[in-house]
Amino acid sequence: MRLALFADIHANRQAFAACLDAARARGAERLICLGDIVGYGADPEWAVDTVVDLVAKGAVAVRGNHDNAIGVPSDSMNADAQAAIDWTRSRLSGEQKAFLAGLPIMREEDNRLYVHSEASAPAKWRYVRDTSDAARSMMATVLQITFCGHIHRPGLYSMSSTAKMTSFVPTSGVAVQLLTGRRWLAVLGSVGQPRDGDPAASFAMFDTASREITYHRVPYDVATAAARIKAGGLPVWLADRLSLGR
Repeated sequence: MRLALFADIHANRQAFAACLDAARARGAERLICLGDIVGYGADPEWAVDTVVDLVAKGAVAVRGNHDNAIGVPSDSMNADAQAAIDWTRSRLSGEQKAFLAGLPIMREEDNRLYVHSEASAPAKWRYVRDTSDAARSMMATVLQITFCGHIHRPGLYSMSSTAKMTSFVPTSGVAVQLLTGRRWLAVLGSVGQPRDGDPAASFAMFDTASREITYHRVPYDVATAAARIKAGGLPVWLADRLSLGR
């Protein structure tokens, strides 16, 4: 089965729509959303409704920290992020809020784990920044492959049978086989707010038969996404950063 994996949509309609189109054009058979459907962007209602529809059709979705903050106030967000959460909360219906609150924090499927942040303490929303963070997450599950997001930058980590760690930044469009002799942690880039210097939206495809993962970048209408943020009265930096990829 060909899986399409998306993380950190952040209510960016233009970016998510472009990624969905690109994934379907590449033969995606099942869609996986790794959390943070809302936050930062100007179209939370559309984003939630889209994921609700996808889940009804067989997609998997887990809860991210921004999704969580809609129902459970966070004391760890910066001022711009908190302003966006407060604004988003005022826009969502009771049914949309209930959907976000009801999302699982992790989901297991075959030999794969789906989680927004990392597996050792998923509700603490830790970032996977380096091999030590990745190792902590991998050691917390018996499953061979973990897919996560949260940090908004693509990365791929592996652990050998002797616990030796490797890591690298995957190249867009180049397939990497996740060999069975190692354990893997695939960190997705962000659909709606990339932070690796490339403004193009990010998602990945994984073939469960060949065990190949391919990261993709998708240009989208950044100007419209930014204009909608400004028109909505959200912090201007949330619009300006989209064109910078940071």
